[in-house]
Amino acid sequence: MKNKILIGLTTLGVVTLLLSGCSKVPQTELDSANSAIEAAKTAGADLYVPDAYAALQDSMKVITEKIELQKTKIFRKYGEVKKELNAVTIQANQVSEQTEVRKTEVKTEVQNALAEVKTILQEDKQLITKAPRGKEGSAALLEIKNEITIIEGSVDEVSKMLEGNQYIQALDKVKAAKEKASSINAELKNVIAKYSGAKR
Repeated sequence: MKNKILIGLTTLGVVTLLLSGCSKVPQTELDSANSAIEAAKTAGADLYVPDAYAALQDSMKVITEKIELQKTKIFRKYGEVKKELNAVTIQANQVSEQTEVRKTEVKTEVQNALAEVKTILQEDKQLITKAPRGKEGSAALLEIKNEITIIEGSVDEVSKMLEGNQYIQALDKVKAAKEKASSINAELKNVIAKYSGAKR
């Protein structure tokens, strides 16, 4: 009788150990993965490398579903989940690095575009002096001058954005400014060419 009780207690102890050993959610790995993803987001991964960041979120979503599924089982196994969480942590750190690289690329792109816009604006101002006047011409030139003033305001905003490390926003704004300045440039050259041809 004593032997049966001992065997029963021993079996119960083994089962308890098995359950306690396999049932714990890998919280340390989970926290590390979440922290690494949060660090990537703080670095701006969602803006600068959105596809890579979205892939991270998708991976975590799948892992979270697996954890929740294991919680419903009597014998819970988190070995595979641990490996996946460690992989996500490594992946998140790589995404943070990619973000910094992309930031530098975008910053350089903005600086180059900014220099181009300033050059185009200088040429626009010179072209205005060569453009035909007359009643309609003067009104059109006044409108163009106003547009140039607006573009110059955008250029100033882009410079401030660069200082504030808002590279993506700065890129969108400088592209729009460059497009508008180039459009004015082409318009003025076209008008001047027509006027010169008419004079001949």
